[in-house]
Amino acid sequence: MNIILFDGVCNLCNNTVSFLIKHDKNNIFKFAASQTNAGENIIRQYSLLNEGKSVIFIKDGIVFYKSDAIIEIAKLINGWPHIFKYACLFPKFLRDGVYNLIAKNRYSLFGKKETCRVPTEEDRKRFLS
Repeated sequence: MNIILFDGVCNLCNNTVSFLIKHDKNNIFKFAASQTNAGENIIRQYSLLNEGKSVIFIKDGIVFYKSDAIIEIAKLINGWPHIFKYACLFPKFLRDGVYNLIAKNRYSLFGKKETCRVPTEEDRKRFLS
């Protein structure tokens, strides 16, 4: 199973999840906000290091953080977003540096919700509970 763990109150994160759902035509991704029971269970199950500033991607039991998560996700989606897989050509310290800068400022740049995203009825099957 391919699980994407994200910050459920972050507007950038929620918009990214919506974007991924749109481009995931084969329904290969499952989603969980890190603040939900499902997210907390995943964090415990995999003993994840989640300081709340990283998207986490679990692919076949292997955990990817930050820019590595983005690259692995990009490898599995169709269309133009697939191009993000080529970020692997840049050194990890640069990729994660950019990632950390955006993560640190995501609430001030993109805003924050008061509560976690509530999936639509159509998308509910894509979210772990």
